[in-house]
Amino acid sequence: MDIPFVKWAAGGRGRVAEQPGAAGQDGAAGQRGAVGQRGAVGQRGAVGQRGAARAGPGDIDSRVPGAQRADARRNRARILAVAIDAFAREGLGVSVQEIARRAGVSTGTVSRHFPAKDDLYAAIVLDRAESLVTTARTLGETQPPGVAFYKFIEVMAAEGARNRAIGDALAGAGFDIQAAAGRADQDLMGMWSSLLASAQAAGDVRADITVDDVKTLVMGCCKASNDPDASQAATRRLVSVVAAGLRPTPPP
Repeated sequence: MDIPFVKWAAGGRGRVAEQPGAAGQDGAAGQRGAVGQRGAVGQRGAVGQRGAARAGPGDIDSRVPGAQRADARRNRARILAVAIDAFAREGLGVSVQEIARRAGVSTGTVSRHFPAKDDLYAAIVLDRAESLVTTARTLGETQPPGVAFYKFIEVMAAEGARNRAIGDALAGAGFDIQAAAGRADQDLMGMWSSLLASAQAAGDVRADITVDDVKTLVMGCCKASNDPDASQAATRRLVSVVAAGLRPTPPP
């Protein structure tokens, strides 16, 4: 009886089954299927080969709606980490090209995640602004008006001294934090104005002072020194001077 697709080895070897596997899968004994072709959709058959549902290298798994590739997530996180450090140390003037170089990615990769430099600023500065707004709101709800206002001056001065990005943003140097604040919980200047108004109503701050006056004075304190350690000490000293000047002058 004929046995289809069976070879008899000439050198005393036994017969080796070379029957094709089903649907282009590998046959028994690890052999390839008919005409050595792969199975459907370019996938390999059984016996340790790739299954039909597994995505190829670099593909996004279509079984998870909106799935983002792991390497893209890592790149974005790396870009943000480098930008946060660079902007805090050197201000918002650091270029996108320099951010990309330090992050070990191309400028195109940075642009895919943050199409404009303001998008990168917003991702960093507005997140920090939101945290500062929360601090200001907590002070306003838990402290007397004057205490809340002067305490927040100390908070803002310390923040600006260790994070040049906030100082630059408040000064409008490269990024307008007031224009970019799209939500109430990002409106740092609005919350600062509220603290000031309450303190003035309580008689703890001179009536002729504006929030822009306060911002200018505090940002000046932040630039007291380029040495971070010395800057913190100098900032605290200057803030006490500013606070004394903001208090109403006692009547003679």
